[in-house]
Amino acid sequence: MTASLRRRVVYALATNDGFEAAVRRARPLMRASYSRARRYVAGERFQDAVEVVERLHRDGVAASIDFFGEQVANPDAARAAADAYVSLAGSLGELPVDTSVAIDLSHIGLDVSSDYCRRQLERIVEALPNGRRIDVGAEDSSRTDATHAVVLAAAQAGAPIQMTLQANLCRSATDWQRLVEAGLAIRLVKGAYVEPPGVALAYGEETDVAYLHLAHALHEAGARLALATHDRVVREALVAALGPTPVEMLLGVRGEEAARLVRRGVPVRLYVPYGEGWFRYWMRRVAEAQGT
Repeated sequence: MTASLRRRVVYALATNDGFEAAVRRARPLMRASYSRARRYVAGERFQDAVEVVERLHRDGVAASIDFFGEQVANPDAARAAADAYVSLAGSLGELPVDTSVAIDLSHIGLDVSSDYCRRQLERIVEALPNGRRIDVGAEDSSRTDATHAVVLAAAQAGAPIQMTLQANLCRSATDWQRLVEAGLAIRLVKGAYVEPPGVALAYGEETDVAYLHLAHALHEAGARLALATHDRVVREALVAALGPTPVEMLLGVRGEEAARLVRRGVPVRLYVPYGEGWFRYWMRRVAEAQGT
């Protein structure tokens, strides 16, 4: 089986409700899965995330905290998730000043409607202490238009938001301009979703080239840019060309590189997720490890 096919198979399992349910029913398998997932997640409780954030801060690393969840189509469940984010946002005042909130909009009702999601996002923004921000994650391409609509409306109202841009999506070659013109900071990623042909570039050289082109274009446009990639070759080429641009990484992935970047004066931020919905996230990390 090729690396690309392995990646697709594992990704399909990561998004399969039946597979997750079967694993959760088998307690020994569930315990083994959580043991392996633990390197990538802070834990199941908010306090677990707080402890990780404080440890990272002592090491000179910033953090974005996320509460696991996505693709919530039930309005009551989406509102409950938004309530949790409101509490999280309100708690930032007790955490290091460089701590932000990370969120996938489908967790707070994007699949209910854009208007519903926008109202939930407004509640979370209102709970933010001054000087803090929300990092909006990228989702699959079928949700990109709705995500941009919600984020652009929030930016127009003055919300402090960093938007994630996926280099492998063909549309990103033009989408970035509208996002930057709206005043959004940009978190540039390669893209983690398996997309239909014609929608996204192939993993590997095509996506790498697109990432480099977008990073330079964003820098030249004066955008607030963060390089969110674990690809050392691509990252080092850009840091050398653009200067000490902020770098964002995932908890549990190449932590020694994060430490080296900090020692070189490069700002580093880690994504710190917590909650009981860790299974799909872990499976996606497994899928990415299958290579391209």
